[in-house]
Amino acid sequence: MLLGTVLVLFLLGSGPASAHAALRGADPADGSVVETSPRSITLTFTESVGLLDDSFRVLDPDNQRVKTDKPEHAKDSSDTVSVAFPEKLGTGTFTVAWRVVSEDSHPISGAFTFSVGEPSATRATLPTTATENPVTDGLYNIGRDLAYIGAALLIGTAAFAALCRPPDRRPLRVLLLAGGWALAGSTVFLFVLRGPYEAGTGPADMFDPSGLTRTLSSRPGLALLARLALLAAAAVLLLRQSRRERPSRAALATGGALAVGLALTWAAAEHASAGLQVPAAMTSSVLHLLAMAVWLGGLPALLILLHRASVPAGVVTRFSRLAGASVTVLVVTGVYQSWRGLGSWAALTDTTYGRLLLAKLAAVAVLLVAGARSRQTLRKGTTVRVRTATPTETRVPEPVSALAGGSPGTAVSRPAPEPGRETPETAGPRSPAALPLTPAEDAHRRALRRSVLAEVAVSVVVLLLTTILTGTLPGRAAAEAATAEQTAGLPVASVTTIPFDAGLGAKGTVQVTLDPGRVGSNSVQAVVYGTDGGFVSIPELRLSFSLPSQDIGPLDAKLTDRGGYWAADGLNLPIPGTWEMKATVRVTDVDQVSETKPVRIVR
Repeated sequence: MLLGTVLVLFLLGSGPASAHAALRGADPADGSVVETSPRSITLTFTESVGLLDDSFRVLDPDNQRVKTDKPEHAKDSSDTVSVAFPEKLGTGTFTVAWRVVSEDSHPISGAFTFSVGEPSATRATLPTTATENPVTDGLYNIGRDLAYIGAALLIGTAAFAALCRPPDRRPLRVLLLAGGWALAGSTVFLFVLRGPYEAGTGPADMFDPSGLTRTLSSRPGLALLARLALLAAAAVLLLRQSRRERPSRAALATGGALAVGLALTWAAAEHASAGLQVPAAMTSSVLHLLAMAVWLGGLPALLILLHRASVPAGVVTRFSRLAGASVTVLVVTGVYQSWRGLGSWAALTDTTYGRLLLAKLAAVAVLLVAGARSRQTLRKGTTVRVRTATPTETRVPEPVSALAGGSPGTAVSRPAPEPGRETPETAGPRSPAALPLTPAEDAHRRALRRSVLAEVAVSVVVLLLTTILTGTLPGRAAAEAATAEQTAGLPVASVTTIPFDAGLGAKGTVQVTLDPGRVGSNSVQAVVYGTDGGFVSIPELRLSFSLPSQDIGPLDAKLTDRGGYWAADGLNLPIPGTWEMKATVRVTDVDQVSETKPVRIVR
């Protein structure tokens, strides 16, 4: 049934919008040559985008930054942004690096070039990937990991205590505290780090006033503040319920509402908040996160109780049923979210998002196997015997060693329990020594504990993959970006930098640009730089391409010196793949050096 549902969803085709912005077009266009200086640069995206204070950086042919006005959205169009020039530009090739925030809260960036008058050699290096600060990006991902783990512990443990009704909830307090503090601390950390994460700067800027102000007015920032407020309300509720034997219906309803609110703080600032079918996507995202938290967060709670000798079988049985219901919700919502994020079967293997999704599905499959083993162990026998007082009992013997001030071997009596009132004796044993286990029961308990421990370990991997997946460009958006580039006629230039060292101080780099970097005819431009970043004139530069996997090449690019740079037209690369580009730099009549770098050629 699930496979049939997936097939039907994919056959419905891709929707008109993705959950991640992509550049649709630029004016001036990438690689274009305009006769006169443009008054502004305009970028159009497939989705609404947010602007940063430093969204545009324009560099002239000498790698000097060009003065620009403040970037702004076009009138009545949040998917179009522009930046004006207060002064006319000179002639030559200019580099434009841009960075905006997608509607789903993830920053995106890129770069392109255009020329005024005629092309020229430029000292600016065109970025081939998004300009991210690796330290900030890594810290932000760690914060998101901790937030997911904290939410799972807090919501899952609270749900376990309320719905599975263990007789002794005291061991679960450490999980509630750990989950609450982890979620609160990571939320504060993400809030202050949001500014440099969006801007692509270092973590030292996390307390920059302008960045904090921008975060306060952004949707992700408001979602993080709402999460803190909900956590404060949850803390008050948990403190009040800690003094009661069982939560009331009002407390259960309030706790459920707080859990839904916490899940909404993720849905409102991730992929579900933008693109196709937003209301359905946010509902699915909330249910998916809650089911994940109830299942994966309940596993540590069960594991802690299994370390105690007396865990009523009813508690484990109730959690087994709860986990089964959670898995059903996860599968249904996961199928929908996979269709929404991928858009096609090919995206499963052709995109990073699809490959990460396959890895997550594999981890979930392992988790289900471990869960099935736990359920099988549970069905083989009860973990402990539960002794319940009968209405006719008036005295219940108990070892005095379990009571303060008693002596071993002495027995005491307690009053019979009131009718309808649950006591430690009627609820089940509260300490390991209250009711010893038989060898068979102890073996079942240890087997169940091992399988649940395996589930906990795999669940951590699932949570980490979930964090990475939510920050990855969806397959549907990647396909839309490629379509937008083809529709707009934007060439995709491949830029490779090759360092060389011919000895005796003759070293530097060769910057090679393949335009468009695709199968078929390509133009080649190569510029040689010295160690000081200046242009270097050399007697000869040769460039060849080989594809070892297909036994093709070497193909000589036949570069010619065009006064300051080397170039060739009509280089034909017939097959996609990872080619080996070999640059031979001759620095004197007798000294030369050859270096090889891989270059990816796509269709």
